[in-house]
Amino acid sequence: MGPDSYDYVLPPEQIAQTPAARRGDARLLVQRDAGSPVHAHARELPRFLDPRALVVVNDSRVVPARLRVLHGTRELELLVCDPRPGLEPGQTFRAWVRGAKRLRPGDVVTCGEWSARYVEPDVIDPRARVFAVEAGEWMGALQSRGEVPLPPYIRRPEGPTADDASRYQTIYAAQPGSVAAPTAGLHWEPEVLAQLDVVRVTLHVGPGTFLPLEAEDVREHKVGAERIEVDAAAAGRIAAAKAEGRPVVAIGTTATRALEAVARVGGGTVVPFSGATDLVIAPGFEFRVVDAIVTNFHLPRSSLLMLVCCLGGRERVLAAYAEAVAAGYRFYSYGDCMLLTRMDAPR
Repeated sequence: MGPDSYDYVLPPEQIAQTPAARRGDARLLVQRDAGSPVHAHARELPRFLDPRALVVVNDSRVVPARLRVLHGTRELELLVCDPRPGLEPGQTFRAWVRGAKRLRPGDVVTCGEWSARYVEPDVIDPRARVFAVEAGEWMGALQSRGEVPLPPYIRRPEGPTADDASRYQTIYAAQPGSVAAPTAGLHWEPEVLAQLDVVRVTLHVGPGTFLPLEAEDVREHKVGAERIEVDAAAAGRIAAAKAEGRPVVAIGTTATRALEAVARVGGGTVVPFSGATDLVIAPGFEFRVVDAIVTNFHLPRSSLLMLVCCLGGRERVLAAYAEAVAAGYRFYSYGDCMLLTRMDAPR
């Protein structure tokens, strides 16, 4: 199966450029079975879920990981792939670099008092370059001089706004490390979460999430490794829910990937885990944990749309997308969302 299997037509004016006035104002398309979808709003989510459901959210926090640096007198733009805290001088990090053609090993880039030395191209990701911190406080440089790494389809000629700094972040974001928001989580307000049984896991989103499907066989698509943390308390609650037959609802594709990746480590059960995954959910994938997903509407020919189609059935998902387009839903990161049950989930 190729990328064309995950394509659809979207009018450009339906790509959301700003968030809804309030988080819960986002529209919610509910597709729980093979019947017609129901149109609602995000704040109504609790009434569409089984009251026994365990809801899993990703509490990764977006870091302002787009950094403008100087290479001599030239300005380059770094998108740090894995903006983890605590990086000390001498330690390395990877970044996508705009304007990197003239970089040579040993060259130094600077941003105020912070500097890094270019080491080599990354051997795993051909888009990335490896740098070593030379001087200065790493996370401080990002927090004080970095920009929120909005995806390219959100147009900000003057750069991200103060509103972006708060709204391109979930209200429960706690663990810094993502270069993109787990956008299905952007819709939830405290009064909605208070009605749900919520557990947190962490998957730090890397820039590979933006890459289109290009491999002729989509099962060969790569997104790069992303760090996951599932503590013992969270793992215990998720495993207990599955043992009790309670539905597990993932808020977003990132929570889904975290759960399914860890379940493969645990032989089908979610276990405490600290590590990384490069899992791509492609046709033929067997879901072991997630029974339903709440997710934004994703780009055509993307690994995220492929994941959703694997969970909900390609024809059913693409029909729901067509319904959303016809109904004027807003798409992508700042857009609306849908609730989708797994095709083979227990009823």
